[in-house]
Amino acid sequence: MSFEPIWSGIIACYLFLGGLGGGAFATSAFLAWRHPEAVTMRKLGHWIAPIVVIVGLVLLMFDAKAGLHNPLRFALLLTNFGSVMTWGVVILAAFVIVALVALVMDLKKRRVPMALEIVGAVLGICVAIYTGCLLGVCKTFPLWNNALLPILFLVSAVSTGMAAVLLAGVFKCPEEFNRVGVLKKFHFCLPIIELVLVASLCFITAQTNTAGWESVMSLVSGEWVLWFWIGLVAIGLVLPTVLETWLLFFSPKEFEESRKAHWISFFSDAGVLVGGFLLRFLIVAAAVPLTIVVPLA
Repeated sequence: MSFEPIWSGIIACYLFLGGLGGGAFATSAFLAWRHPEAVTMRKLGHWIAPIVVIVGLVLLMFDAKAGLHNPLRFALLLTNFGSVMTWGVVILAAFVIVALVALVMDLKKRRVPMALEIVGAVLGICVAIYTGCLLGVCKTFPLWNNALLPILFLVSAVSTGMAAVLLAGVFKCPEEFNRVGVLKKFHFCLPIIELVLVASLCFITAQTNTAGWESVMSLVSGEWVLWFWIGLVAIGLVLPTVLETWLLFFSPKEFEESRKAHWISFFSDAGVLVGGFLLRFLIVAAAVPLTIVVPLA
């Protein structure tokens, strides 16, 4: 008989920070390619990426009441390459190393090679996908064992990573923030895609079995209804879409570059970060396992 892990709320923080870090580094690589003049914003992404991922890994070590109490458990992960967790450890380790190298090069005022940016971005995307696959290995939870979950977490990771860089940039270097129009328009699309994926995940999960139906109902009309509709949907997805639509397509150019517009962008990006965390927390918290009946001999 095998037992599957039951994740606590700490894992939601780890999933959020891991995805955000990968998305932040991917954002830096995008800026290096499309907005090379945004040097400070690119460096901000290099700072955010390793810090949040390392914090997330420390939280993971406290999860499941093992971690720091049993360090050998993490070493043993490297012996089973048939496990999603093993590959996750390898990818995370490689990503942290690349992100720290890029950060050190920034501190030494050396140019980060585009090849290193690309490698870090690819590893960051792999980290984001892995955060969805980590839950998916628990096959008795229909809300987790869904092929859409890694895609949803990837889109959310890129969105939160971009939001973190833009949020830092609007205060640290507003002149650069005003010039990264391509990044802003790309980021504008992500909450819309995420909203479609959340709806699809709920619809598909609800059709699978009783446990899937109960999981979705706890989100849309049960225990987590306010967090889902107000926190995730309204604040995390709809509000950023409405604000950015107005700023990017309907406001005058002069207003878009004003300090008032910067504050609107701040609330938009903060909403994305709130939604990114709530997405992970709600998916972890609302998942209902299948009921397995074991006949007596």
